[in-house]
Amino acid sequence: MKIGDLARETGVSVRLLRYYEEQGLLVSERAGGGHRRYAADAAAVVRHIRTLLAAGLPTRVIRDLLPCVAGDGPELEPCVIDHLREQLGGLDERISGLQETRTALAALLETTERAGVGG
Repeated sequence: MKIGDLARETGVSVRLLRYYEEQGLLVSERAGGGHRRYAADAAAVVRHIRTLLAAGLPTRVIRDLLPCVAGDGPELEPCVIDHLREQLGGLDERISGLQETRTALAALLETTERAGVGG
C-alpha cells in the first residue's frame, strides 16, 4: 500500500505517517524511486497507534507496546499490565500536581480580588 492510500484509509496525514515511521512505530519498504510501501496490516497498526496516543502514551512507550497488541481492538497482552499501571501512576502524579497548582492560583486570585487589585 502506498503512503497516500494509507493516509486516505486511516484519515492520518502523510506527514504524520512519516513521523510514525521516524519514531519506529510504523514500518515501510522502499519501492522503485524510493516510494514507501506499507504492508497490508499497516492501517490496523496506525489505528492502534492512534488509540495508544489517545490514551496519553508517548511514542517511545507506544514503540515498546505495539508488539503486544492483541487482535484488531485496542487490547494489549497481559504482559504489559505493569507498564500500563506505571504510565497511569505518572498521569495521576501530574494531575495531582496540576490540582495543587490550580488551588494555589485560585487562592492568589481570591486574595487579589479581595484586596481590590486588578480585574
